[in-house]
Amino acid sequence: MNLKLYNSLSGEKEIFKPIHENSVGMYVCGPTVYSNVHLGNVRTFMSFDFIYRTLVHLGYNVRYVRNITDAGHLTDDGDVNNDRFVKQSRLEKLEPMEIVQKYTVDFHKVLQTFNLLPPTIEPTATGHILEQIELTQKLIDKGFAYESNGSVYFDVLYYNELGLNYGELSRRNVEELFANTRDLDGQSEKKNPQDFALWKAASPAHIMRWNSPWGEGFPGWHLECTAMSTKYLGEKFDIHGGGMDLKFPHHECEVAQGKACNGTEPVNYWLHANMLTMNGQRMSKSTGNYILPMELVSGSNDFFEKPFHPSIVRFNFMQAHYRSVLDISNEAMVASEKGYQRLMEALKILNNSAASENDEETSFDVKIWKEKCYAALTDDFNSPILISHLFEAVNFIFKLKEGKESISAEDLEELKKLMNDFIFEVLGLQNIEENNNAKLDQTLQVLIELRNQARKAKNFELSDQIRDRLLAEGIELKDGRDGTSYSIS
Repeated sequence: MNLKLYNSLSGEKEIFKPIHENSVGMYVCGPTVYSNVHLGNVRTFMSFDFIYRTLVHLGYNVRYVRNITDAGHLTDDGDVNNDRFVKQSRLEKLEPMEIVQKYTVDFHKVLQTFNLLPPTIEPTATGHILEQIELTQKLIDKGFAYESNGSVYFDVLYYNELGLNYGELSRRNVEELFANTRDLDGQSEKKNPQDFALWKAASPAHIMRWNSPWGEGFPGWHLECTAMSTKYLGEKFDIHGGGMDLKFPHHECEVAQGKACNGTEPVNYWLHANMLTMNGQRMSKSTGNYILPMELVSGSNDFFEKPFHPSIVRFNFMQAHYRSVLDISNEAMVASEKGYQRLMEALKILNNSAASENDEETSFDVKIWKEKCYAALTDDFNSPILISHLFEAVNFIFKLKEGKESISAEDLEELKKLMNDFIFEVLGLQNIEENNNAKLDQTLQVLIELRNQARKAKNFELSDQIRDRLLAEGIELKDGRDGTSYSIS
């Protein structure tokens, strides 16, 4: 089947044709690590994790690059004091790179909790300052950028005068952009209000600063992605992804930088994941309609009736197409938990099933079902349609258990493989029961160690108390030559 992607640049679904056969270069804009990753970010990165998993499952060799923004993220080009890292370091009384380390660790921990695969390359903005300086100089030499008071700006008007069409990705009219731009403090050094910073001169109080041909400063936000994507994927690559909120100005600026530097569209397919809402409203700290990922998992919040396992959250997220707005609520999470449990129960039944010798024919057409599943995957990564097909198989499996359906040995093995592949490899779900068993084992090992310490200290009262309390819960400790084991009745 031909893989079709919705390309934000054309506004249409297109048949995917990689630049290099069977290989995919994919770049996704990563986090700005000045605060805890929020749930909306998790939804975006999970969407591209699903896309990454699907591409690999379809047989592509994927180089997946996702950056870490750890410098240069200005809220606007006019005021260098709006650097988010500088503001957060002052707030927390930490060095900027301590802020970076703290929230990079949080980012990785949260994504690992939700079973996201790591990218194949994860470059940082601070690790590519030289590449950004070189790109800036190249843009100056080509006439697309100019220096002003130690800062360097991209000349949007000149770019458009050459017919290169700034605004093509977000479908914005550049004349309207100029007419509607509000003058910001410090923009007098720009030729045009829509010009964006490639390099910013650092004020005396600015902490993060590097030497450059234009004086001490720091890179603009948009340039880092062009520098890192082209370094690891080439001047033109297959897929660039990110949240819908990045389409303008961030991705628009990336298109302009790439075309100006190399004379070609830098990316063949632009993919954008849509936003996450909660209880029908946009999530916002200012309104209080806001929850962190780990608060949803732990249950320490006022919105949900109980904790929800990361795989339940992931299953909920996968039930919406990545380009659709996803709304989460207590009711939706409870429904997702029930759906997940039914899916996993069916999978357990399937994996333990054996075909009857009398079942030479199958009452469920596995071949057609397989084609429908792959049709969903290859139709712009349609996870909700894939899940609906999985539940067609779930209904069959329960009827099979009741003896109301039949399946041949060959079809049974095919169905087992496909269901396991789609659930674990592609959707990235995990078996909660297995995870809970692992945690139970870890907990019991801790109690066994505490009991052994009590026995060494001749505190037999505590030792016997641990043994008897566990026995009352159906867990029997057995002392042997090789140590203490347990059995659960």
